[in-house]
Amino acid sequence: MSLYDFQALSIDGQPVALSQYKGQVMLIVNTASACGFTPQFTGLEKLHQKYGPQGLAVVGFPCNQFASQDPGDDSQIANFCQKNYGVSFQMMGKIKVNGPDAHPLYQWLTAEAPGILGSKAIKWNFTKFLVGKDGRVIKRYAPQDAPEKIAKDIEAALAG
Repeated sequence: MSLYDFQALSIDGQPVALSQYKGQVMLIVNTASACGFTPQFTGLEKLHQKYGPQGLAVVGFPCNQFASQDPGDDSQIANFCQKNYGVSFQMMGKIKVNGPDAHPLYQWLTAEAPGILGSKAIKWNFTKFLVGKDGRVIKRYAPQDAPEKIAKDIEAALAG
């Protein structure tokens, strides 16, 4: 199984087969609009602008499971991201990342790249997963890992 076996809904409700990203490096992030880490949208957009032409796809998945920090609907979230951070990378519809109703993609991501001490649960907003051109998880990053600190790993994945 790989990332390419999954699909999700875009923030405007359209189905997106993740197989469309075959051969690209992906950075998958669970996002929130009212979190202390929300300013990371700026860094994620910079990664998208810098590395997108080289084959990086940044994909954001809004989630409201952490202190209800993304209560809006998909339209409100899309407007917030565009207006406040100029987000032009792919945003998906709001999902759950933990628990029995977690999106199947996140069930797979957390099994492939457990957190500290083998924990599978996502601990907070802006947990990031770097996925290689082959659809396999390379690394999981904590919410406090700023997007710019991932650049070297992205460059290595793009070169690989």
